[in-house]
Amino acid sequence: MLTTLVASSKGGCGKSTLVTQLASHWAQAGQHTAIIDADRQGSSYRWATLRPDNVPGVLAFEGGRKYLQKLPPDTQQLLIDTAAGSGERELEPYLEQANVLLVPVLPSSFDLHATLGFIEELQSINRIRRGKLPVGLVANRLKPWTHASQDAVAQLAEQSPFPVVAQLRDSQAYVLLSALGKGIFDYQSEQVRNHQQDWKALLRWIKRQH
Repeated sequence: MLTTLVASSKGGCGKSTLVTQLASHWAQAGQHTAIIDADRQGSSYRWATLRPDNVPGVLAFEGGRKYLQKLPPDTQQLLIDTAAGSGERELEPYLEQANVLLVPVLPSSFDLHATLGFIEELQSINRIRRGKLPVGLVANRLKPWTHASQDAVAQLAEQSPFPVVAQLRDSQAYVLLSALGKGIFDYQSEQVRNHQQDWKALLRWIKRQH
């Protein structure tokens, strides 16, 4: 089983988007996929319950660490959605289980500053410091044609010890599909395939860590 932990010091940066889109990808690939939603908002859990019958289902649990023991033995992909502002104490139940840790970041100076502080905290975690838990930054909701987005990604890459492993453009498609319990990988239209391209680098990076 591959376990992907998603965490950030900021709310509204796209943790649940990362979790649900990756879940839809792996479910469509025929892998038994589960979500543990440890965020009180319950967005990822709600998304999984909304999935219609014509797409592969995703198992979801609303709560915390106790569900690590309740996963079906055939689970191949586990995604853990954590609460905004989680520090080492809140992440601790999942750190030993995780194969990768993803940190979504929005392209604003406020978000960059908060994330760099969070990254500093992550560096002090023993398993990360020893190189046993790879951390990847995901630049989210970018407007790729703007200087602000490009500058934010460059600044992040320059100041962080962890790599920027994906750049995801801003799109209403994620909002609309989430309300339907779907992801961009549940569709094959040309417009959606362009968005799917944004995820290829992230999926390759995750695969290399396992």
